[in-house]
Amino acid sequence: MNQAMILAAAEGTNPLIPNVWEILVTLIGFAILMYIVAKFVVPTFEKTFAERTEAIEGGIAKAEAAQAEASAALDEYKQQLTEARTEANRIREDARAEGAQILAELKEKAQSEAARISEQAQVQIDAERQAAVTSLRSEVGSLATELAGKIVGESLNDDERSARVVDRFLADLESQSAGAAK
Repeated sequence: MNQAMILAAAEGTNPLIPNVWEILVTLIGFAILMYIVAKFVVPTFEKTFAERTEAIEGGIAKAEAAQAEASAALDEYKQQLTEARTEANRIREDARAEGAQILAELKEKAQSEAARISEQAQVQIDAERQAAVTSLRSEVGSLATELAGKIVGESLNDDERSARVVDRFLADLESQSAGAAK
């Protein structure tokens, strides 16, 4: 090693400074490598970066558009839901009002029907009472005539006389029952 240094010192070259031809070959190789990288590799990287940037920005734009569309759809859904609830409440109130009206009509119809039936029953009762009174008068009249005939001992077959006796008997009977009722 000492010898190599001595030889180098003798020739006058510094071992720390490279040879000019080495520097020139290295610079030419570096320049060619830089040309290849700049011509082929860098545009490919730039193209890839541009595509990725475009894809990311397009994806963000699509996501923002989808978000805006979803928000619009949600607002529309909420509005439709509110309208549907309002419509349901209106229909429910209409149904309640209609039900109350129908119920009132049915009550009125039932009351009028009950009044009609009651009136008809009263007319029938009055007719039956009148028939019963007529029937009783004739039966009481004939019984009273027979009884009076047995008590008096003579026949009361005369119609006028029997009618007067029956009327007087019924009048006495009515006056007694009216006095007992008071």
